[in-house]
Amino acid sequence: MMISNSVMSTNILNIMDKHQFKLSKHMHHLATGQRVASVADDPSGWAIGQRMDVRIRSLDASSRNAQFSLSMLKVAEGGVSSTIDILRNLKEKAIEAASDTCTDTDRRTIQKLFDQFGDQINDNANVTYNGQLLLDGSMASAAEPTAQVLTNQSLDPTTTASTKLTELKRRDGSSLNIQEGDTVNLSYIKDGKTYSGSYQVGTTTLADMLTEFNNIDQSIFDPSKLQADSTIGVDAHGETIHTADEQNAISFTAANTGLDGAVSGITISITDTKGQVKKTATTALNDFQESIAPRDAQGDTSFYIASSADANRGIRGSIDDMSSYALGLTDKNGHTIDVTTQKGANAAISAIDRALERALDQQTTIGAMSMRLEYTISNLTTESENLTAAMSTILDANMAKEMTEFTKENILLQAAQAMLAQNNHNASWFLSLLQS
Repeated sequence: MMISNSVMSTNILNIMDKHQFKLSKHMHHLATGQRVASVADDPSGWAIGQRMDVRIRSLDASSRNAQFSLSMLKVAEGGVSSTIDILRNLKEKAIEAASDTCTDTDRRTIQKLFDQFGDQINDNANVTYNGQLLLDGSMASAAEPTAQVLTNQSLDPTTTASTKLTELKRRDGSSLNIQEGDTVNLSYIKDGKTYSGSYQVGTTTLADMLTEFNNIDQSIFDPSKLQADSTIGVDAHGETIHTADEQNAISFTAANTGLDGAVSGITISITDTKGQVKKTATTALNDFQESIAPRDAQGDTSFYIASSADANRGIRGSIDDMSSYALGLTDKNGHTIDVTTQKGANAAISAIDRALERALDQQTTIGAMSMRLEYTISNLTTESENLTAAMSTILDANMAKEMTEFTKENILLQAAQAMLAQNNHNASWFLSLLQS
């Protein structure tokens, strides 16, 4: 019999060590809930899981950014919505003031409302989110100095600057029926003031009409840029603007660039020798819409939303200036357009319409961006969920399997302990031999 070395006991001890190691490993998996609890468990799986974890955290951060930005846009949209409500009320009052059923006293009362609402529009433009002004132009995109362009797409495509007013036709080719004895009534609002004038049609042309606008008080349009083609011009972002139907149209371009050179609205009406308005001709001639908005030179102050886990793949947006001056309702000093006269109130209607167009355009821009962010948040959430499920497959433990293996190793360890005790007990006969 070998006494110095008990081979059987040594073998049993080795088996116990193996079971003890496996048992502790399964206990660790059960305690942490992870199959790959350390890099030693599965180096490649650990590396893949860590990369996925970084990606998931980045996606969650991007989703939070998108949610914060959506909240910011809702604040901005609320400010624009309030401005649009004010403009609706102002147009109602301007129409009321344009009627001679209103006395001068009534118009002065309406003017007080215009003054207060003009100031409120500026308050709306100063709404903030996290200390940042939203509607004062401080989040606008980069712009080159751009002159305002007004385009009329209601006249016949063959119309040119030299076309006589008596020869003008509608888009469908029907005559406007303007006679030489008729009167052209012009008005515009600039820097909060209303200017008006009139002249006899005679043999005058559209180019002469532009000249008459400039003769009222100051040169507001550039005669050299009176154009009659489908290419309207270049906007503040360097994009070439065309007519919607790609057909020729008459365009008036402001004499100066930026907001200082812009007019808030122009009105043109034709009256016959009895003073009656020729509505067909007036409707067609009065349809000069702002096709290129005036912009002052400005650096890029647009905002960036880090809505992606990757660099430079977020969303860039901008919000234009929604102050009463930018909308053409006041001058730089805050003086509101004048509605204390019938002509002033009539011109104010056109100015308010143009302000409504700008405000609605900005509101729809904000709304479109908000809708996009909602889809962005949904996409980021879905991607994060799917990656989390994939990472769980790689890193997380199968608890049922781990519990089964733990029980198995625990039983085998206890069996090995019992066999070691039995082996030691079997060797006790040698002690009895020595005693005898």
